[in-house]
Amino acid sequence: MSARVRMLKGERLSFDEESKALYDAVAPTYPDSHFQEMLDRLEKRFPGSGPLVDRYDAWKRGFVIPREKLDTVFQAAIAACRERTAAHVKLPADEHFTVEYVTNKSWSGYNWYQGGFRSLIQVNTDLPIYIDRAIDLACHEGYPGHHVYNALLEQHLVKERGWMEFSVYPLFSPQSLIAEGTANYGIEVAFPGQERVAFEKTRLFPLAGLDPARAAEYYEVMALVDQLSYAGNEAARRYLNGAITREQATAWLERYAMTPHDRAAQRVRFFDQYRSYVINYNYGKDLVRKYIESRGGTADRPERRWQEFETLLSSPRLPSGLR
Repeated sequence: MSARVRMLKGERLSFDEESKALYDAVAPTYPDSHFQEMLDRLEKRFPGSGPLVDRYDAWKRGFVIPREKLDTVFQAAIAACRERTAAHVKLPADEHFTVEYVTNKSWSGYNWYQGGFRSLIQVNTDLPIYIDRAIDLACHEGYPGHHVYNALLEQHLVKERGWMEFSVYPLFSPQSLIAEGTANYGIEVAFPGQERVAFEKTRLFPLAGLDPARAAEYYEVMALVDQLSYAGNEAARRYLNGAITREQATAWLERYAMTPHDRAAQRVRFFDQYRSYVINYNYGKDLVRKYIESRGGTADRPERRWQEFETLLSSPRLPSGLR
């Protein structure tokens, strides 16, 4: 809180100094060559002329959820995420959330926790929404992500223990690394291995009017692209440290994060608004995974993984305590 106040008063911290002060963590730094190795593999997957990101974007457009089918697909994804979570986590009896579709935001989805085990989840429709975002957002913002995290903290810490300070969520704090890390890791906890592809192939692809036969192909490519996730951190670090301009940050995301221009520009808007918060998504996920696996919650022991995951959601932790 002290660091955040100093920043609001005009003090400038480097990207890593800021993330350490606010989130109790410093994400690893990678050279351009780290990302180039993965780009070389994608180059072979999408051969041709012109920028690689354009060839990848042209392919990915075949997996956009039509606007008129968006809510149907999302509601089906939410129902599946809740069913899988409720089978392992004891949820408050009257918990629920509502979904709104909004525009003109720097983020793709947001959970506004209302208290009383209720959330408002907003989905940004500024740009086309791809099929993978249905499960991603349903898990991340809902079950077993932010909605469940906030509900369990309210249940166990506020109502049962009377710790009223946990009725306030300080966004720019170490709590957010735990929140974002568990929300992202919760996707693979709820849909481990090939279960996600199998579910989407039989349920979500048909609802979206997409060819189910291409589900495996889609997620094979997305697994490669996901290995570029830390490129976003590098762009933010260089941009916020003043090493590159806004235009250069956008171009860097296009080249090394495989982010089309419009989405790259939106991402830089996110850097402006939330700054080093970006490390909470990928580095937070990695810390949460390592912590849970170190306690026996490995992929081949799903029940133990769910137990450790629920315990982490229900208790106050610092990121340094996960290492």
